[in-house]
Amino acid sequence: MDRALDHRLVEPDRLGRTSQPALLPLCVDLDGTLLPIDTLPESAVGAFLTDFRVVFRLPGWLLRGKATLKHELAARWDFDPALLPYNNPLLEYLGEQKSRGRMLILATAADAKIAQKIADFLGLFDEVIASDGASNRGGAAKAAALVERFGPKGFVYAGNESADFAVWRDAAAAVVVNASGSVQRAAEAIGPVETVIAPQAKLVRGLVRAMRPYQWVKNLLTLVPLVCAGAYTDVAGWKAAFAMFAAFCAVASAIYLLNDIFDLAADRAHSRKKRRPFASGAVPIMVGLALVPVLFVTGGIFGWLSGAPLPLAVYAVLSLGYNFKLKEMPLIDILLLAALYSVRLFGGGEASGYSVSLWLLGFSSFTFLSLALIKRVSEMLRLQSQKQKSAARRGYVTEDITILEMMGCASSFTAALVLTLYVQSDTASHAYVHPKVLWGIVPLMLFWQCRLWLSTARGYMHDDPIIYAARDWVSWAVLAFLMAIMVTAYLPIRF
Repeated sequence: MDRALDHRLVEPDRLGRTSQPALLPLCVDLDGTLLPIDTLPESAVGAFLTDFRVVFRLPGWLLRGKATLKHELAARWDFDPALLPYNNPLLEYLGEQKSRGRMLILATAADAKIAQKIADFLGLFDEVIASDGASNRGGAAKAAALVERFGPKGFVYAGNESADFAVWRDAAAAVVVNASGSVQRAAEAIGPVETVIAPQAKLVRGLVRAMRPYQWVKNLLTLVPLVCAGAYTDVAGWKAAFAMFAAFCAVASAIYLLNDIFDLAADRAHSRKKRRPFASGAVPIMVGLALVPVLFVTGGIFGWLSGAPLPLAVYAVLSLGYNFKLKEMPLIDILLLAALYSVRLFGGGEASGYSVSLWLLGFSSFTFLSLALIKRVSEMLRLQSQKQKSAARRGYVTEDITILEMMGCASSFTAALVLTLYVQSDTASHAYVHPKVLWGIVPLMLFWQCRLWLSTARGYMHDDPIIYAARDWVSWAVLAFLMAIMVTAYLPIRF
């Protein structure tokens, strides 16, 4: 297969052809080709975040035609073309063609406002042919517009999907970009293929990443009430707790998908988060939106089977509130993050039949508050190192780092104090055979939390603190010692 077929023109005229031999004009699709994303659902999400009342106007716009829908959404989508994910191999190819004097046209079914903004930013295209609010230039309509402009077989077209077949039939050759094997074979059957630019991402792998299974480690908190109660042999309790664990995993993944979809602009402006599946275009947001209700239903089923659906519902409501608005409110966001950890504890306790004690609630609340503050401080330190003052959808500035660190360290020591009081309480005496052994937990927990804060201050905390701990061998060693101490305190062993 030739990388570039030199189709020469010899007739000058009204079709925009030069009198000198030149490459045929190359017309490039936008959605799925130049961009790995679809601008229509992205503009819908962007318009919704600007004004949620857009939802009620969508049916009316759609009744007036798809071109009207695209035009209205584009008018309400304020995006930065510099932050969009582009198909870099295609951009390199277009740059080569441009340097050879080839005419480049952005030919898309997207609205002209979006297309022109992107074309102006890239500075590669000589013309833009797009939907204009009255005409939807997709498929056959796009083919007709290109034939009218350049004549039959007077252009080469770069596309990526079956909707482009109609254009390729009227084109002199095809450039196949980011397409499935079946689309590529169909393009080859229709006519000459100038070049093929392979897909850059795997959908299934990207979708799994978007669900963030590594975050499920947080849901192991549902097992803590059983461990604290010493109910190591309660099979029914463990089954219920694991059902609750599965429920939290499914609902959490659904909320992560929604969070990433609604945080597209902020993620694309972030040095690390721009590589997330939705932000990078590895996974279409429509796929994510379709999976969200499936995960919610799956979580609901497991929650019902666990016998404690209420904590799961509370978690879902709080998480959605956090992702939609509350994450932007300083201090409230930290308290809510801590509460989300505690709800997992309550869920596991209610499911297994071992309710969370006030001692465990007090200790965990201050511990989780400290972890939430670590998360925020690590974000602000990263911003400070990048000479930025604040982040999108966050209520803090870098000047807040010192006070947040003070609150976080104070929370860690308060958690250790609550644990100290518990160890010498009557509650511990009744629950454990050797309650004095539990004293070993106090310095271990204080060491672990202080170490997390030291790692944060040194700039090592690049992830959520729970995820950081899950990848940290010292944290695993601390956990092993904690379990050994608790088992020793529980068992009737003579010293």
